[in-house]
Amino acid sequence: MAQVMIGNKPVGDGAPCYVVGEIGINHNGDLGIARRLMDAAAVAGCDAVKFQKRTLDVVYTAEELAKPRENPFGATNGDLKRGLEFGQDQYHHIQRYCGEKGMHWFASCWDEASVDFIEAFNPPAYKLASASLTDDNLLRHHKRTGKPLIISTGMSTLQQIDHAVEVLGTDNLIVLHATSAYPCKAEELNLRVIPKLKQRYGVPVGYSGHEVGLATTYAAVALGACMVERHITLDRAMWGSDQAASVEPQGLMRLVRDIRVIEAGLGDGEKVVYDSEVPIQAKLRRVG
Repeated sequence: MAQVMIGNKPVGDGAPCYVVGEIGINHNGDLGIARRLMDAAAVAGCDAVKFQKRTLDVVYTAEELAKPRENPFGATNGDLKRGLEFGQDQYHHIQRYCGEKGMHWFASCWDEASVDFIEAFNPPAYKLASASLTDDNLLRHHKRTGKPLIISTGMSTLQQIDHAVEVLGTDNLIVLHATSAYPCKAEELNLRVIPKLKQRYGVPVGYSGHEVGLATTYAAVALGACMVERHITLDRAMWGSDQAASVEPQGLMRLVRDIRVIEAGLGDGEKVVYDSEVPIQAKLRRVG
């Protein structure tokens, strides 16, 4: 199975699991919070952080934006969405900051204009959210950038994923298994889909998790996920729709640390007698 290069890092079988800290909108419109989340990701050893970018008047109808919704930015859904959206100045800062940390960053773009906006920063890859999997025009617009594309597959049937892969082709493609519930129940994670997706598409397959806790994310790595994406937060009790299904800084450190331990423990699948076993063999085995 071919690997996909994200910047200078290979993703796929035989490469270290690529760990993405999904900041998304957990910065709550505050660049200072975003910086602290980037710090947490860098300290933990994440390979990348990810944001979300939308052109609000394209993604949402005027009626949706006008709906009443009390929030820190005003009284309508539009006030909230505008308050959470970063612009050029913030993304220039993000680019500089991640460069200083030696960490990749990229974004989930929800419309074509957002792809064009982020493309000006020359990201090493793009992420396509599960909600956008059936948007053929957006798929093709991403493909025209020539950058690696990571697609999440929550809320999607196999037939819908098949179609998206047909539109995109398998070059420079990474598929993430996901269940789009926030937070997601353990019994709906269905992690055994991961090896089935690898077999079906022959591309690197990872996992985008929205569950509470870390144990099932470790299981995804053991089942072959070559990329892991988890939402990150400074505090799961913070205001915001995605905070409760996110991982706090201490948990993020454990996540990356233990993924590396799991990778080492999985080995290469070839049964051997290790040098460390030989003295024990001599001591304890009675018959050759």
